Amino acid sequence: MSRPDETERDVPLGRPFQPPDATDLTRPARRNGHHPDPPAVPGRPLDQWDRRVAQGLAFLRRRLSGDYEIDEFGFDPDLTEAVFHPLLRVLYRDWFRTEVTGLEHVPVDGAGLVVGNHSGTVALDALILSAALHDQHPERRFLRLLGADLVFRMPVVSEVARKSGGTVACNPDAERLLRNGELVGVFPEGFKGIGKLYSDRYKLQRFGRGGFVSAALRTGTPIVPVAIVGAEETYPMLADLKPLARLLKLPYFPVTPTFPWLGPLGLVPLPSKWMIQFCPPIPTAHLTDSADDPLVVFNLADQVRETIQQTLHQLLERRPDPFGP
Repeated sequence: MSRPDETERDVPLGRPFQPPDATDLTRPARRNGHHPDPPAVPGRPLDQWDRRVAQGLAFLRRRLSGDYEIDEFGFDPDLTEAVFHPLLRVLYRDWFRTEVTGLEHVPVDGAGLVVGNHSGTVALDALILSAALHDQHPERRFLRLLGADLVFRMPVVSEVARKSGGTVACNPDAERLLRNGELVGVFPEGFKGIGKLYSDRYKLQRFGRGGFVSAALRTGTPIVPVAIVGAEETYPMLADLKPLARLLKLPYFPVTPTFPWLGPLGLVPLPSKWMIQFCPPIPTAHLTDSADDPLVVFNLADQVRETIQQTLHQLLERRPDPFGP
């Protein structure tokens, strides 16, 4: 859809346009088709609540006028930045007190495959990673998450996943995103990672057949390992009721210290301290002819897995108290 001139959009009536403050992470400049926040009045700071109201009205105006874009996968960057990320921001910044390091290893532009460990009973780690990366990356990059088939078979969850940039974890979709220059996020452990018991915390599970490596090799995309500490303590799984899981057609049915004992309150995550560290990228451009070589794929997948595991150990040493400041 066509867009009006940058200086004519989202400017409150009677206020001159000023570019948003790039140093304020809560007010990112327009990049990749999304919209900046309304500018402040010169000489007078815009009240926080006034700014939020102005943002909300500007968002509604864009939705009603159709001044937003949705790509071929169903990704709606305007909705993601205006609705989904602010909700996640409360979690990663205030509830989990997340520290993010190593962002210099994430590509400034062009394709990149971000590979992380998966844990925590509920896949909050993928959502927190995408929001934190977008907010703190200098180019405000969106992370296009690859999810399991189950996610896209659930009516409401599927729609939210698509709108926020997710797609099915299959090689054709991953390769198409990478060839489009997107930043793609994948968690090779899958349900084995998020569904493991608390006694196995921070022990990486098997990475499957290394399909993510094949996608990176075919597109010559660098692989960026990322280690996430903190998710294991949000919903510590003490037991898995397998008969009930089979009855409900779920990969597992968790029993945690708060669920199902406290009912809906058991869904509130514990306020563990989170640390996210991006590791140096692993280049693949010189291995594009080996995408179908099982030995190359296995060795590269094992290298990524070992990098993440070692980084997890280092982060755990820096965070001796799971619920510390």
